[in-house]
Amino acid sequence: MAPTILEPATPSKVAEPALTTLKQTLKQKIEAHRPRTTRLLKEFGKVVIDQVTIDQCIGGARDIRSLVTDISYLDPQEGIRFRGKTIPETFEALPKAAGSDYPTVESFWYFLLTGDIPTPAQVDEVVAEWKVRQAVPQYVFETIRALPRDSHPMAMLSIGILSMQKDSKFAKAYHDPAFNKMNAWEFLYEDAYDLVARIPVIAAFIYNLKYRSDKQVGVDPKLDMGANFAHMIGQTKTYEDVARMYFILHSDHESGNVSAHATHLVHSALSDPYYAYSAGLNGLAGPLHGLANQEVLDWTLKFQDKYCRGVEPTKELVTKALWDTLNAGHVVPGYGHAVLRKTDPRYMAQREFCLKTPGLKEDPLFKLVSMIFEVAPGVLQEQGKAKNPWPNVDAQSGVIQWHYGVTEWDFYTVLFGVGRALGCMANITWDRGLGYAIERPKSVTTPMLEKWAEEGGRKF
Repeated sequence: MAPTILEPATPSKVAEPALTTLKQTLKQKIEAHRPRTTRLLKEFGKVVIDQVTIDQCIGGARDIRSLVTDISYLDPQEGIRFRGKTIPETFEALPKAAGSDYPTVESFWYFLLTGDIPTPAQVDEVVAEWKVRQAVPQYVFETIRALPRDSHPMAMLSIGILSMQKDSKFAKAYHDPAFNKMNAWEFLYEDAYDLVARIPVIAAFIYNLKYRSDKQVGVDPKLDMGANFAHMIGQTKTYEDVARMYFILHSDHESGNVSAHATHLVHSALSDPYYAYSAGLNGLAGPLHGLANQEVLDWTLKFQDKYCRGVEPTKELVTKALWDTLNAGHVVPGYGHAVLRKTDPRYMAQREFCLKTPGLKEDPLFKLVSMIFEVAPGVLQEQGKAKNPWPNVDAQSGVIQWHYGVTEWDFYTVLFGVGRALGCMANITWDRGLGYAIERPKSVTTPMLEKWAEEGGRKF
């Protein structure tokens, strides 16, 4: 029998706002921003802002400045800023969930879209609208359930998101005579909002289907998104803050990472958010992107089993073990980042959560990770091969999930995907609001590169 319990418990009692503050505010900001983009293109379109080298052309377009987003910026020395605010500043500024030190995901969604810190009343409005939008169509569950039970949870999530494409408001509006470049974002916004509200419900369904003997738990209309996710997967009260923190920290990391860029690229063809984010999730599933968190945990558990059986992870023990790892030709997973040249602030935010949470700070696995954090940068600097010897977000995130009993690490990238939807959907809403063009970079051939190399550069 197909499940029905993930439908909202009392949808008739939740009134959808007729005209929301969030959409009004976003409309005003998009209209105010458009002249800035128009002026840059018209008056300064030929101003040179960067150069491209052969190693960048071959090496994945690394550091080529060719994307625009105001949602977040990744500074190599400072780390991520969401709408100009650091992670600590973001957590401090946003209204907190009831009884929590962490903000709701709903308040963060308002902030990502507008750049404004919402008032408690505005957060309440978003929470109320979110509850209406989180009603997942029954066919989504049936589609996922039709897959082989041993399918990867990321495949299930991607297919679940893609299945909703048939109801895309943006896709339908495209064929309406009233559709035009100036109002296209409003239909995109509707799909994007639906997607971010529904994806945690779909993720919880997948978790319960695969790992809890299909013991499904319905949404609780009294809870915010983070608390609801914890509730739906049968987690503790403390895990509510884990969910809030995790989804916010993983929401966005500029537009050049694979999941964000894939979403932007696919949507630039005016594919709707369901097509676009399904593509983003498929990129996130790669071992060099979102899958890295489970690989770090696997390595850490094996490290613990080999070196720390019943033994406290001392500085001397961990130092020797890390040198053994490096001398064997292996890397230290979770250390290094394509852009960052300091400890990832997302790592520090999770570390601080562990240090202040009873039980977690005494967890043997956290103690090991903490000692590796103390020792690894010095070892890697002494070895001299790593450009960045500092930990990234993946070095910490799996340990927290493991502590709370979410030990099915194939699911960790799904958690990442739930959070990343926030940034991706905010970005493509603004893409449409500002009318960005289809992305179409120019390719060159290897003989052309060889010719320019011999000539010392391309002759213009």
